[in-house]
Amino acid sequence: SWSKSVLQQYKINPHFFFNTLNNLYGLVVEKSESAPGVVLKLSDMMRYTIYEGKEDLVNLSDEVQYLERYIALHKIRYQKTVDIQFDYAIDEEVQVAPLLFIILLENAFKHGVESLTEDAFIHMHLKTEDDKVFFSITNNFDVEASPQVPGIGLEILKKRLRHMYADRHALTLEKSGNNYTAKL
Repeated sequence: SWSKSVLQQYKINPHFFFNTLNNLYGLVVEKSESAPGVVLKLSDMMRYTIYEGKEDLVNLSDEVQYLERYIALHKIRYQKTVDIQFDYAIDEEVQVAPLLFIILLENAFKHGVESLTEDAFIHMHLKTEDDKVFFSITNNFDVEASPQVPGIGLEILKKRLRHMYADRHALTLEKSGNNYTAKL
């Protein structure tokens, strides 16, 4: 179907996987006790992307686990302190299209955390209420390094939302000073 072909175009950023593998190599060389955990997280993420990413719907709780693994693996990349908060209160039985939220989280890391040398943050909130899902993510960014045009990830997200949730979704993107907020 069209939605699957669009999803096939969007996989987790390969640079993320390569960077994680490079970091894993460093942990193995150092004989770090955290190396096996990194391997398992990366393996779980790859499995989820390949297999669950093909499904039309997945449990929201699985998406939460996926986002948490992504955050955990990203944390090993940085030598700086990053304030990452992910609060959620969800009905675990609610189902959503897979890999919707990761695009917004990837952008927060790519255009926010990676552009700042200090005081970077990402704050995410996810909740369900009456069969509705509310997701918001706010990050700060370096105004000087901010891209002028949206990337392909956001365009793919918008197409998937239009296709799968036609008139049943709202996506807002706003900049305020050096903060960027996406609400879905």
